Amino acid sequence: MTTNPEHPNRLIHEKSPYLLQHADNPVDWYPWGPEAFEKAKREDKPIFLSIGYSSCHWCHVMEEESFENEEVAKLINAYFVPIKVDREERPDIDQVYMPAVMAISGQGGWPLTAFLTPDQKPFWGGTYFPPYAKWGAPGLVDVLTSIHEAWQNNPSRLVQSSLTLTAMLQVRTPQKEQQEVAVESILSKGFEQFSAMYDPSFGGFGTAPKFPSSHNLSFLLRYAKRVPDKMALTMATHTLKQMANGGIYDHLGGGFHRYSTDQVWQTPHFEKMLYDQAMLIKTYAEAYQVTHEAGYAKVVRETCDYVLRDMQHPRGGFYSAEDADSLDPGKEKPSAKSGKEHKKREGAFYLWRYEEIVRLLGREDAEILNYYFGVQSNGNVQNDVHGEFTGKNIFYAARTLEETAQHFQKTPEEVEKVLQRGRRKLGEHRRKRPRPFLDDKILTHWNGLMISSLALASQALGEPKYRTAAPKAADFILQHLQDSDGRLRHRYRDGQSAVMGTLDDYAFFIHGLIDLYEATFDAVYLRQARELAEQMIRLFWDHSEGGFYLTAEDAETLLFRSKEVYDGAIPSGNSLAALDLVRFYHITLDESLREKFEKLLEIFSSEISRNPAAHAQMLIALDFMAGNPREIVIAGKQGDPRISALLSGIHGAFIPNKVVIFNPFPEDNTAIREVAPFIENQVSLQGDPTVYVCENHVCQRPVRISQPEQVGEILKRLLL
Repeated sequence: MTTNPEHPNRLIHEKSPYLLQHADNPVDWYPWGPEAFEKAKREDKPIFLSIGYSSCHWCHVMEEESFENEEVAKLINAYFVPIKVDREERPDIDQVYMPAVMAISGQGGWPLTAFLTPDQKPFWGGTYFPPYAKWGAPGLVDVLTSIHEAWQNNPSRLVQSSLTLTAMLQVRTPQKEQQEVAVESILSKGFEQFSAMYDPSFGGFGTAPKFPSSHNLSFLLRYAKRVPDKMALTMATHTLKQMANGGIYDHLGGGFHRYSTDQVWQTPHFEKMLYDQAMLIKTYAEAYQVTHEAGYAKVVRETCDYVLRDMQHPRGGFYSAEDADSLDPGKEKPSAKSGKEHKKREGAFYLWRYEEIVRLLGREDAEILNYYFGVQSNGNVQNDVHGEFTGKNIFYAARTLEETAQHFQKTPEEVEKVLQRGRRKLGEHRRKRPRPFLDDKILTHWNGLMISSLALASQALGEPKYRTAAPKAADFILQHLQDSDGRLRHRYRDGQSAVMGTLDDYAFFIHGLIDLYEATFDAVYLRQARELAEQMIRLFWDHSEGGFYLTAEDAETLLFRSKEVYDGAIPSGNSLAALDLVRFYHITLDESLREKFEKLLEIFSSEISRNPAAHAQMLIALDFMAGNPREIVIAGKQGDPRISALLSGIHGAFIPNKVVIFNPFPEDNTAIREVAPFIENQVSLQGDPTVYVCENHVCQRPVRISQPEQVGEILKRLLL
């Protein structure tokens, strides 16, 4: 097996870290584009399409085993036109070919491997292929040879398969069905489905692997408030506690790993994704608003601090991911160009040997920390299928603080000091290890999620540094990922923004800007959000059937325009766009936004009704619409301590179905009135802070706060 760093392939000119990781493969990779398609047509060769992303463990495995293998590379280069795609940079391409491979093989995932005709129609595919048959999977050498022979001997059969499959994919787009959207029934059915999947022992849903899927938990928090239902609240809070105690949570550095490979949240897949941090920050902050338990606030702080420390560009935007794999401590560091070296191991940065902890902490402190975190002398990893973690330990809260204190005949306060001291020392030592590769591209949609969560964290915890970080990130997007026409771009890296923005970029960033306005009351962000919402409707709305396409009307033409509402690892663009629409309706009183929301529900109503638990973010939008949303307008002077106290009370409570608007007095309020004209007459009375509370735009009498002690009474009314 060799690579060719002195004569890299065409991917060397790309910006994507994932593509650059393959730039010195002996495979003659092309990026997605006309050059590759023209070659395939000219030479009458099928396209070998490989889709993955930089922090994908099995993508690394397939590269090292197959794409650096000279025998495999010769077959690919001779018989196919190989194209490599970063699914995070080009989600539109991934959305086209993932359903195709799932239809062919019955499963999906990354690395995604698809074989296409020269006109880009899929006829066969799968996911991970080893170079030679093993574990019951066919070898890539055999697959390549078989497909080449079939293309030579009977190409018409493969072409016909591609036409049939493409036709099937093109009719996947949902069609509007004339049926009433039974909101209460859908929400109730969603809760019932989550209840049926719930694991009462360890939290989460199903067995293994287990994903955080925090939008599911956020829905359950809302359902518990709506009904109210103690079981819904228990399902959410128990799951959040189990995850925070488990190995899926980084107990030394903060933040969450991608998912748990086992049922008990102990053994994670170690990559860290920005979107997981963002969504989990939000759900833990909401749980803190509901319960006021300090443990949830601790997770919010540690995860926010991890993102600000390790995943933030100096000018404010947030990077995409940290890899699962890294060199074992003491090995050479990854290369600056691609971050790729041989002999990396999954979780090497995070795992510990028993003797190492004793050496660093001393035996007495080590015994206490090891007891609490379940560290064993021979290793504690139970789900180690490939033997990568032998003799090593993953930190998880195996015992409570009280149990540990009782075992060592100490007070919980004494044990807590030992744990804090040990975590600090081990964290400092860990930072000297070779770090996992950082995917430093900045994606608009994931940044939108992070901006939203920092805004909420700043409100729920009263933390100024999160309130500072959120607008800094938003300003980065507006400066570097918005072109001269106001259009959003999808990806920024190394000084270059590129790739036309998708629905997700618009919907997620708008969501973040609305939350940022409520955290700062800077009307610039709300005005930007409204302008982007108008663009989103103009560029992505299906004017014949309703709903939003993933790609803009002037985007590159692929086999079909995807229109999805199903939630995957992150919510669907249509679901978050629905929430944007309904929130903006309550801010602006613009009836056209409410009509768009209702049409969006119509087209997806049948799909959502069949399986509401697969559409948790849309359930959140439905809950907002049908939950007597409140418009809270606060009029008064910036910095008035009575307003600060009122906002602290509002932000400290879980009131998900609300919008909060600040009408400054005596300052010029033109900027906010341009977006929310209905507040024109909702002004400060006699120069005092004045609160206007409306439900579905039916307003109660205004309340003037003349004395600080009145704040508590107003909060009681608001929180009923």
